[in-house]
Amino acid sequence: MPAWEGLRKSVPHFGPVRNERNYERMKALMEYLLQEVGEDEDHKLADLLDVVSTLVEEYEDRRSPLEDAKPRDVLKFIMEEHGLKQVDLKKEIGSQGVVSEILAGDREINARQAKALAKRFGVSPAVFI
Repeated sequence: MPAWEGLRKSVPHFGPVRNERNYERMKALMEYLLQEVGEDEDHKLADLLDVVSTLVEEYEDRRSPLEDAKPRDVLKFIMEEHGLKQVDLKKEIGSQGVVSEILAGDREINARQAKALAKRFGVSPAVFI
């Protein structure tokens, strides 16, 4: 589609925010657009600013699980963000079956598992307990 190709040529990093690198680039674009558009809602780039801001906000919402999230939901979120499968957590949690039970809510994450997960992902063990 010519319009999309033109946009990608003009703004090479414009697109879905799937990871931290995309996020940083889109956030920089958003900040640039904020400076250009200012308070002018009729500015020719105002609609683009709205789209970019929405993409950045959606990523931030996905990246920052709610404080009151259940440990299994935090684990699901981190797995999605890192593109991990249950078997990928064998070292930290145990067998794929144990991971499955945790994600289903049939088993709790124990202290050893929480510590191992925290170390791997650079977060506090508290998010898993």
